[in-house]
Amino acid sequence: MDIRDGRCVRLYQGDYEQETVFSDDPFEVAMKWQAKGAPRLHVVDLDGAAEGELRNLDIIREIARAMLIPVQLGGGIRRLETIKEVLKEGVDRVVLGTAAVENAELLEEACRKFRDSIVVSVDVDEGQVAIRGWRQTTEMTAQSLIKAMVKLGVKRFIYTDISRDGTLTEPNFNAISEVVDATRASVIAAGGISSLNHLKMLQKLGVEGAIVGKALYTGDIDLKKAIAATSQME
Repeated sequence: MDIRDGRCVRLYQGDYEQETVFSDDPFEVAMKWQAKGAPRLHVVDLDGAAEGELRNLDIIREIARAMLIPVQLGGGIRRLETIKEVLKEGVDRVVLGTAAVENAELLEEACRKFRDSIVVSVDVDEGQVAIRGWRQTTEMTAQSLIKAMVKLGVKRFIYTDISRDGTLTEPNFNAISEVVDATRASVIAAGGISSLNHLKMLQKLGVEGAIVGKALYTGDIDLKKAIAATSQME
């Protein structure tokens, strides 16, 4: 669930100029996904990702306190104090992207203090890791970043192919397979997932989970059917 200006939106390939608004009430949407059986809610503060500081904290706090399922949050979290604050508010996992790339000391301390609550988001644009709301690319590849992060104590990653995100095409299966094979850490796939077959293929590749966004809003994926289909494969 991506939040921008207090609304549930989806961007096309991470482009802030290509936005589709799906709801003006993120709390209602969160409750809807929970009622349909979602095992976890993935929330991104898009304003925070772009600006480097959480901007939709009030609604995020309301959601985290009310949800009966775990909530993981990303977008502009770049200080230890912010990590501590959102965990106290009921967030289960904190997703770090820019901070993980730019501040190794912060990441290492976060992993030491908060352990399994820390997830690193590996966002890739044409083979290179992107940061700062996907607006800036680095010289790092996904595998080089993951290897460095594992040494600092990271146990879980989210891999997103930016070119597939919000497109309803298909995930980058080859890249995801390479990432899974390159690390013993848990990998969650995101970007382009738009069918039950995509979820089944990802499960066969060995990912721990998948983040589904736009396909839920459009109805391309029925959440209850998706959960049932993947549970049968376990």
